[in-house]
Formats: sequence, C-alpha cells, structure tokens
Amino acid sequence: MKSHARVVVIGGGVVGASVLYHLARHGWTDVMLLERDELTSGSTWHAAGGMHTVNGDPNVAKLQKYTIELYKEIEELSGQATGVHITGGVLLAATEARMDWLRGVVAKGRYLGLDLEEISAQEAAELMPLLDPKQFVGAVRNSEDGHLDPSGVTHAYAKAARKLGAEVHRFTKVEDIVRREDGMWRVITDKGEVVAEHVVNAGGLWAREVGRMVGLELPVLAMEHMYLITEDMPEVAEWNAKTGSEIIHAIDFDGELYLRQERGGMLMGTYEKAAKPWSEYQTPWNFGHELLEPDIDRIAPSLEVGFRHFPAFQKTGIKQIINGPFTFAPDGNPLVGPVRGLPGFWVACGVMAGFSQGGGVGLALANWMIDGDPGADIWAMDVARYGDWASMAYTNAKVRENYSRRFSIRFPNEELPAGRPLKTTPIYDLLSAKGAQWGVAYGLEVPLWYAPQGARDEFSWRRSTDFQHVANEVQAVRERVGLIEISSFAKYRVTGKGARDWLDRMLACKLPAPGRMALAPMLKEDGKLIGDFTVANLTDDADRSSSQDWMIFGSGIAEQNHMRWFEKHLPGEGSVNVDARGLSLVGLAIAGPTARKLLETVTRADVSNAAFPFMAIRRMDIGMAPCLVGRVSYTGDLGYEIWMAPEYQRHVFERLMSAGEEFSIGLFGSRALNALRLEKNYGSWAREYRPIYGPLEAGLDRFVAYGKEADFVGKAAALAEREQGGQLRLRSFVVDAVDADVIGDEAIWFEGAVRGWVTSGGYAHHSRKSVAMGYVPREIADAETGFEIELLGRRLPARIQAVPMFDANFERMRG
Repeated sequence: MKSHARVVVIGGGVVGASVLYHLARHGWTDVMLLERDELTSGSTWHAAGGMHTVNGDPNVAKLQKYTIELYKEIEELSGQATGVHITGGVLLAATEARMDWLRGVVAKGRYLGLDLEEISAQEAAELMPLLDPKQFVGAVRNSEDGHLDPSGVTHAYAKAARKLGAEVHRFTKVEDIVRREDGMWRVITDKGEVVAEHVVNAGGLWAREVGRMVGLELPVLAMEHMYLITEDMPEVAEWNAKTGSEIIHAIDFDGELYLRQERGGMLMGTYEKAAKPWSEYQTPWNFGHELLEPDIDRIAPSLEVGFRHFPAFQKTGIKQIINGPFTFAPDGNPLVGPVRGLPGFWVACGVMAGFSQGGGVGLALANWMIDGDPGADIWAMDVARYGDWASMAYTNAKVRENYSRRFSIRFPNEELPAGRPLKTTPIYDLLSAKGAQWGVAYGLEVPLWYAPQGARDEFSWRRSTDFQHVANEVQAVRERVGLIEISSFAKYRVTGKGARDWLDRMLACKLPAPGRMALAPMLKEDGKLIGDFTVANLTDDADRSSSQDWMIFGSGIAEQNHMRWFEKHLPGEGSVNVDARGLSLVGLAIAGPTARKLLETVTRADVSNAAFPFMAIRRMDIGMAPCLVGRVSYTGDLGYEIWMAPEYQRHVFERLMSAGEEFSIGLFGSRALNALRLEKNYGSWAREYRPIYGPLEAGLDRFVAYGKEADFVGKAAALAEREQGGQLRLRSFVVDAVDADVIGDEAIWFEGAVRGWVTSGGYAHHSRKSVAMGYVPREIADAETGFEIELLGRRLPARIQAVPMFDANFERMRG
C-alpha cells in the first residue's frame, strides 16, 4: 500500500465503490479505497437488491434514474456481471388518499422523464398476478423498477475503478484519522499510514465511528430490517412459463411491503411499525457477514396484511427470513458532501437505498470534489441540512419514526412529532397559549397557524380545517396589523476591516450604504444561485478603512450550508469574521397598513416614512428593550422586522401585543405568510431559488449589479446568462382549483405537452385565488393562453399572473 494518495475512500460497500469509480472516471486516478474486511461487508451484502426511480424529491429521483442507467456501463467496463433485471413494477394504493399521492408521483414523472402510468387495480393484477385487486383502489405502473445482485454491482464498481487506475485494499482497517498542520490528512490503518488530501467517509454501518475519529457525531442510526423469501410457488412458475418473464416488482404502501420474484419464489420485505434500532451507540468492529436473529412476531402485523393483499402467500412456506442492519439519517435521505470546518473531509453515508442512489451519490460527490460543485441540486442529501441540534438522541427518535413511516403518506399539512419540541424561543409558551400549531425548521419550533379552541388540523391533500383560520390571519395583516415570530431566519454578522470588500465579492448585489439594506443574491462560479439574502450595513463610518459591521439575513434551513460556503471563501489573513447568530438573536415582525402606527406607540424613534424609509435599518428601543429594526417585510405589505437578544423577546412581544390592541392586532403563522407572499410573486429559498437556476431565470436579475467594479463570484457566468437569455423563466400562475391547491413538484402543461414544473403554491386568501409558482422554458414564458397545471390527476386551466395581485406598484410597502 502506497504512503500517499489524493483521495482515500473509507468503506467498501456499494457507496464507497461508486465514489471510487466516479473519481477515477473523472480523471482522479491517485485514489484508493480501504475496507476493513471483504467488499460488501456490513449492509451491502444482505440487501434485498431492489432498485427504483421514484423519490419524493425530484432531484434525488434524477440521480436514481442515473444510477439505474449506469449499471450497463460499469458491467461493460469491468467485465463483472451486475445481475440487473429490469422487470418493471406497480405502486399500489389501498386508499383514495394514497391514490391521490400516486397521481402526484405520475405528474412529477412527466417532467423527469420517468415512464409512469396510472392504472386500475384490475390492470395491476393483470401485470402482477399475485395481488388481489379487490384490496386496492388503483395503482401506478413503473417500467424502470428492477433488482440486481448486490455483490456483483459492488465488485463491478470496484473492478471498473481499478481498470481506471484506482486502488482497492481489502482487510485494511482504518484506526484513526489525524489532520496535519498543512491541511493534509493522516489515515492510520493496521497496515500502515496513508497521507491524503481528501478523505471520504463511506463507512456505512461504521460511519459514526469513522466520523468520531475527526470529532464528528453524524446523525445516522442502524435499524434492523427484515425480509422473507418463500419456497417455490406454483403461481410464480405458471406466470414465468406463460409469459417468459419474471413477476414484476410491487410496492404495497398501505401494507408497508415490497415484493419481487426471487428464483422460483417471492421476496417480501416490510417497514414495520415496531421499528428496532441496532447498536444504538457503537457499531462493533468485528461485525461483518453476519445476520441478526429474525423476529417474525415483530413483522407479523405487516405479514398479515401482505397475506391478505397477496393471497398466494397463504399457501406457501417461508424458506428464509433475512434480518440485517441498515443505516438511516433522521429523514431517510443520505448524508453527502463536505463537512463544515473540516476541509478535505467528505461524507457519503446513510444511503439506505444504495442500489437506487449509490451511483448518483458517487457522481455528485466526485463532481463536488473535483469541480467544487456537485453538478446537481442535491439539497435533500446534503449533510449541511443538519446542525449540532441533530444529537444522537434526536437522531434515534427521528430514525425510528422515519423507518416506521417509510411507506406512510406524509400529507402536506402533517407535522411529525418525534424529537420535538427540541429548540424553542422564549415566547414558545405564550404563542402556544394563543393556539399556535407548530412546525419545525432546522430543529426550531415555528408557528404554522393559530387554532381557536377545539380546532385542529385534519391531514389531507385538499384544503383542511386550517383554511378559514389562515384566511383570518391574512385578513388581519392586509386590513390591520399582524405579528409573526421570525426567529427561524438565519442571521449572520460580518465584521472586520475587510468585510465590505469581501461582501462585494461574495454577493452579486450593489452593497447598501450605512443604515440601509439590499436584497442580495449569492452565486456559485457557474452563475447559479447559492443564496438569497437581505444584507444590512450597520457600519457607523462609511470609510472603508475602518472596521465594518454588517448583517446578512437568509433561510434558516440553509444556515450550515451557507456557513460552509462563507468559511470556504474567507480571506486567510483574518480581516473578515462571519458569525452565525442562531438563537442568540431572535425576532418578531409586524406587517399591515397600521404597522407604522403600532411601531410609533412602542418607540421614541422617528419611524415616519421620511425618517425611516423602505429598506432602512436602525437600532432603537422597543419598549425598554434594545432592538435592531429593519423596514422590510416578506408579506409584501408595510412592515418591520425587529431583532433582539433572546432575553428581551418576551418583553417586546408583550409590549407589541398590548399596544396592538388599539389596532386589533392579530397573530399569523407561516401558512398565512405563504399566502401573503404568493400574491406578491415572491419566491423562497429551496423552492423557487435553488442552485440549478440562474438569477435571470429566477427573476432576481434586477438585484444583480452586473456593472459593479467588484469581480463577484459567478459574475462572468451571470453576464453570459444575461447575454444568452438562459433556458427557463420563473412564473406565477393563477390556477382554476376547486378544493385543493398545489404544494410543489406538479407538472405544468402547455398546449397539450408537459413543459415545466411547479416549485410552490397555495391559496392567496386576500386575492381569493389559487396560485402556483414554477419554471417554464423562456420561449413560452409570456404566452397568454395554453397553460394547465396537473393536480391530483386533473389538468386545471392556469394563467400567468405577470404582476403581483396585491400592491402591484409597491405603494403600500414603500409608503
């Protein structure tokens, strides 16, 4: 084993082998994989081997489609059989609610290029003869489902990588990882030491242990997972003889089951409610090609449903029950990417669907390491979606919940309870007493809406019990004044003598003067969006030579992601400091036509329009509390954001609510905020604004200072986009909806063909319109007719709303 390598990949499962292959394919051949045992040891070897393209996140679905299409390539290059069988499959619905969800999957598949088709239960039975059509209300046919040989695929990746120049070292246990002063990593093994520029933790069941070597506690947990293999079934033999093909896959969501043919019998797996973690705190290093003791009693409820839904199973014996551990992150998606604060240390773990996602994970990570960008929008897999709040106990609670709900419906208005509440603000109890119904953002409890006595959410794809109550909250804002808790925003303080020059390079906007704010897109080198902020200049002295003081406000869920980006670009001489304020700075916002009158009653500062115009920011006392107040509002109305230290929040809240009685103040939550921003055509981070869109495409080009002197990140690419016009345009639509509204990822039709996708939407209560926002090709982006949006299986007429429905001239916001 050589003593130096550009990259060391730790872990010889399918994910580690895929990362190695993709690095070598991209030209980085000075790479090696270290595996403590034999390849596939851990989870890979006992996997059921199923693969599918459907995923709740369309960007992950694209990578799954790539993974499945990749198998032919690695088989040809390596000469190793992968055992791939593309059988097709059916996704089954036993309830109308599930069928509504599947209709959304079909619509999403239209713009992703997935071959999906809604079919009846009887048609599903004609494709998959073991199911009882009377147990289901409908299904979706998927032509790209299949299964493979887990060992064959892993060895194909490894052999292909070796042919391209990579090295694979089996029976080489990593015992420690140490960072050198020069930034290189010492990977210490039982066979010697390797010095590497990059280390990839693809440790699978041992990902936690590998992370702990560098002081990192990753939010992953292994769960016991069981599937059974039946004895040979005459029904299987009859179908094979009759059709010359295997029985196709089936996913029975309501039964929490997946099925496929295994030789002359069938394989049936379950995600049972009685989920059981394995090795909760420490994975034993001597675990390898062992299985766990089966516990048929734990999966019995699921099997009972399975035997009812698939009656042929009642007449056959069970040949084997496989019980093995698989790792999960709290939300069930992988953990992929660079780790903040550990340059050169990468993770690719928690990939429980390794044979559906492993190729995409390897591609994204290789792109990221080599080009500085994953080459795809992988936010749903980015390790930065979790912060320090994702502790071991939190992970345990959420993984158990996720596993037991893996095939359950997650309704758009459903909030899951495990691991909550965890982070709360000082007024959590006060808002709860007012009827706050809570959601969670980056671990923090946020009020969604306020329920009167006796009212509660009823989970549905359609408008629910909150509809009129949210409408009342919207009315309070548009007609009087409303108050919302905004502590979930990310807040960053940027200081130092070099702060202004650094921000001028990092942000694409024209920087504001002291006491002013500006909307600030942030771009990657390829000119695509990586951030959407408000930047505030709090510097007392406009002289650039003095120490600077700035604030940046952005999306709370992206705090770790953006801090990783900021720190990557900090100058080495220490002239700039960036501090994520988190809950050391909390906030409230007021908005509505009487918002200024309310503010005037709680401060001695002059907040008249002349003294405190739109986008001004100033320190002032609210009641007795020192606060930072900015005149800006995501509601599109006259409004103010008020920031304070947490010890003052109760005082400020109570002062505003007491003074607000004169103006009939009302509380509003994030659902009302969504309704308010939609009628202003305002996009949001992680929906309309993502790393796959340029500022021109996203409608943020008016905030890009193309002509400023600073060579901001992505400037050349942004100028090229402006010159060439980009490919897409973000548009707002009014939809002829009846009792349901879009939530995102629906298909946009134009003149009978799918041409775009919805990013978000909802009901704009003040305007009384159902609204969708989404992307379409620029050549049709200004068409006056011809649009439809597919919602719950129906194509609904839609019209572009070119100007905001509320305050189109911004008179109220700026007045």
